[in-house]
Amino acid sequence: MANPSATSLTLHPVIRELFRLKNMAKKDVEEFLSWDLLSIPELVQLKGLPEASTRIIAAIQRGEKIGIYGDYDVDGTTSCALLFFFFKSISVQVEIIQPNRFDDGYGLHSELIDRALEYNIGLLITVDCGITNTQAADHAREKKLDLIITDHHQDIAESMPWATAIVNPNRRDETCHQHLKGLAGVGVAFALALQIKNDWEKAFGKKCPPLYPLLQFVAVGTICDMAPLNTTNLRLARHGIKLLKNSEYPGLRVFITAEERAWPMLPSEKLSFNIGPLINAKGRLEDAACALKLLTADNPEDGRRLYQQLENCNDDRKFIQSKIFKEAKEQIRREMINGEQNISIVYDPNWHEGVIGIVASKLVEEFKVPAIVFANAKEEGLIKGSARSAGELNLLAELNKVSDLFTKYGGHRAAAGMTLPKDKFHQLYLRMNSSLSTIPRSLRTIADQYDLEIKASDVGPKLARDLELLEPFGVDNQRPVFKIRDIKLDSFEVMGEAHVRWNFSALDDPMVKLRGISFNYINKWANTAPSELFSLQNKRGASLEIYFNLGINRFKGNEYIQLQVRKIDLA
Repeated sequence: MANPSATSLTLHPVIRELFRLKNMAKKDVEEFLSWDLLSIPELVQLKGLPEASTRIIAAIQRGEKIGIYGDYDVDGTTSCALLFFFFKSISVQVEIIQPNRFDDGYGLHSELIDRALEYNIGLLITVDCGITNTQAADHAREKKLDLIITDHHQDIAESMPWATAIVNPNRRDETCHQHLKGLAGVGVAFALALQIKNDWEKAFGKKCPPLYPLLQFVAVGTICDMAPLNTTNLRLARHGIKLLKNSEYPGLRVFITAEERAWPMLPSEKLSFNIGPLINAKGRLEDAACALKLLTADNPEDGRRLYQQLENCNDDRKFIQSKIFKEAKEQIRREMINGEQNISIVYDPNWHEGVIGIVASKLVEEFKVPAIVFANAKEEGLIKGSARSAGELNLLAELNKVSDLFTKYGGHRAAAGMTLPKDKFHQLYLRMNSSLSTIPRSLRTIADQYDLEIKASDVGPKLARDLELLEPFGVDNQRPVFKIRDIKLDSFEVMGEAHVRWNFSALDDPMVKLRGISFNYINKWANTAPSELFSLQNKRGASLEIYFNLGINRFKGNEYIQLQVRKIDLA
């Protein structure tokens, strides 16, 4: 990855100005840029870890069969893989169980508790789920199956579930460092592995193999699950991404091309737009088992075969998602005729449940407000929804206000899921719109904002490379948005049917040329067509203002500075 020894003094002036605008003092900047894992809050301070580890060590000593139960999304799947390889490193075989999105739904289920017993599992460890599944936990107790719950979701049930131990930085009585409350499920799984390592070495009197390589799974799960990138998660993810580039795990290595291995670093978008969606693809349309088999593969041949299956499935997912997104947009546009939308809430009985979360995210991007997308649930009369937030809105807090409408729900401030009786859909629509109308619009929408206005002459290799020191980008560490005025559109090219490549020049210095690209620009809500922009600019003699992210496009050994254009306005 980028140079971990960089300091604020060596950064491009534009980046120093970004930090100044955030009121970050020199020590804050050094803390943000640091890669030092030794100075992050101790992961083993989480409540429940000693009890969990003690029970696991006892299971190992007694030869009990241990099961890992993980959610079917990328966070749950990477958590399962992390613990699989950890236990393998200490010669302990584990059985992994994952629910099926369509047959079981999210979380811990009584039916799968029974399956664990059929597998002769004596101790079941959940990852990335379980904190709200009190009924399933009671079923485990009735069946005399010891249960350890590790999770990171909000503890919102009436009471915490029964378990031998509960490890969750967001459990109601947790007093850990604030940064640890932002751990993804895979970060909590890593903390468990660290505690077990310490206790295992004492119990068995020998050294445990290093856990450092497991940070690759932490990086993928943390970024793809949209965990907040505080300095703790940043450091865990930075080291994980650094290792990922030349991964020794066959199931991770297959995601990285030979060209990418030659890059100085992998961008966070590689994880969030390539690795994560492929891991999620099977679980969205069929069963997640293929993704888990890939991540736990022990040879390159299996890795390549399973990867191809995920790619094929992901192509199917894209096709289905595109159709649903188009239909959802039409629903919303019809509703917008009746007034301003505070939230997009849509439903169709024919939509595929597996992609509604992605469609919700795309609707937020399109209309700049929160979104909930519903499809039919397996149970008659129920519909299942996936929600995504916008701006600074705490989505889970808003759902708590209408929780009487749901048969079940859960999530965190940025994303959530719920099940709702179909006949209460309109009621949810009215109550959510009413509730959000009392919150300032600036806190519940994605505004067309930018971080800093710069000059066209500021754009260059130094700025582009120094921006990579801020990686990985994600929640609470967004890629900076820049604005430049007095720009002329020299030419454009529509690629496919959706993307646009732009060529700009600076009006005050026509020798300054900028190249950019806008993905999915055509037909996007409120976007002016490229031909119209070009025509209006020339007719009025007006200049343009462009809003963009700045990056480096690496292709076949060459590097190009590229503007990722988000918005273009006539000045």
